[in-house]
Amino acid sequence: MDGPPVNDFCSICHGHFNIACQANCSHWFCGDCIMLVWHHGSVLQPCKCPLCRRQITLLVPGEASLRERSDPDAAEVLRKIERYNHLFAGNTSGLIQRMQDLPFLLRRLLREIMDPQRSLPLVIRARVYISVVLSAIYIISPVDLIPEGILGIVGLLDDLLVVLICFLHVAAIYRAVLYYRHGGS
Repeated sequence: MDGPPVNDFCSICHGHFNIACQANCSHWFCGDCIMLVWHHGSVLQPCKCPLCRRQITLLVPGEASLRERSDPDAAEVLRKIERYNHLFAGNTSGLIQRMQDLPFLLRRLLREIMDPQRSLPLVIRARVYISVVLSAIYIISPVDLIPEGILGIVGLLDDLLVVLICFLHVAAIYRAVLYYRHGGS
């Protein structure tokens, strides 16, 4: 989504979104509101989502928010978000955090790949396509680490593992793109 759902409100201030940002848990907040939540807690660690209590390690401003950069107040909030992302988005997180972020990142990536107006670099697109194609070739091929013919349904585990690794790899690539767009150096 390029912005929060229509007729939705910030769950922190209960008002219309001002510099809307989407967290890696998929919830939307006003940029200034989520920065206040972060500053209210420890500024040395990422804040937790006020709705689901997951750690927020990446904030992605909506498209409309990015167009407001000329407004000094909006520019200041966007600088704070970039600083937040610089501090926390580049950190490698554990497998559980990566699994939780997977739906958020894959949905955003799919929308970005399907939208011809987006500027996803060709190198990134190529890496995503190559990962997906190589995974599909492995799954379709008769060569398996755990053969289905001998072990039945248990033999599908290696195929599921390859799909999971592919999705995690693709999500990591896209997370790096979002990090460099919204806070990386």
